[in-house]
Amino acid sequence: MVLPALVLFVVMLVIPVGLSVYLSLTDWDGYSPDPQFIGVRNYVRMFSTGEVISAGAVTLTIAAAGTVLLNVLGLGFALLVHRTSRANTFFRAVLFYPHILSALVVGFLWSALLGTTGVVNTLVTEAGGSVLPFLSDPVWARVTLIGVIVWAGFGVNLVLYIAGLQTINKDLLEAATIDGASRFQTFRNVTLPSLAPVVTVNLVLSLVTLLKTYDLVVSLTGGGPAGSTQTAAYLILSESFANSSLGFGSAQSVVLMVVTGVLAVVVSRLRSRADKAVAA
Repeated sequence: MVLPALVLFVVMLVIPVGLSVYLSLTDWDGYSPDPQFIGVRNYVRMFSTGEVISAGAVTLTIAAAGTVLLNVLGLGFALLVHRTSRANTFFRAVLFYPHILSALVVGFLWSALLGTTGVVNTLVTEAGGSVLPFLSDPVWARVTLIGVIVWAGFGVNLVLYIAGLQTINKDLLEAATIDGASRFQTFRNVTLPSLAPVVTVNLVLSLVTLLKTYDLVVSLTGGGPAGSTQTAAYLILSESFANSSLGFGSAQSVVLMVVTGVLAVVVSRLRSRADKAVAA
């Protein structure tokens, strides 16, 4: 009974990861029949290359800011629309809809809206204002990228939080109301502790997803301006295929995989400690 799942796990995960680790120790362009073994040179090169370090910093910034915003907005809107009604059903569909769209489509859409000659800047200049550098200034571009990522992705967090809110024991909420607790006190002392498992899942999912950000970078900013929005995943694919350096790209992917796993475990442990503290 377990064999099919085990075979799938080995073929789809264990073998690719093992192959990536092996290739990270080689100098291979993706075409030569025999990769040249070079040991840990790719890792040494990676940690001494400014572009790689910059991409890592950008990735961590996007992951940190995006995780917070995705969960704050997801929980906030979930509190507004979790009750069953026709209006809330409509708003749920509207809020979740951006997640259905392809990330590439979303990037091109917002690029057409926020580009130097896009819709927004055209309206601003016609009104007598100056062009807003949404995608042409490093800081603005990074903020814009995070904003678009959050807009496109918080629908998943919304759905999970709505599901969590609907499982909260209503007797606890009624008891808090009878005891004279305000809405904020009820949220802090009843709702939020009850949502602890959902919060943990959302935090980990958001963090892991954002650390792999690639599609929106390609279609919205192309990694620019001046590499200010170039993420680790974007750089890995650029090194691996555009520059025909599969060994160096594999080394970066292995490090990204390890960092992602470590951060996911750390977040889970911190949430677990917080949950135990609340329970105590």
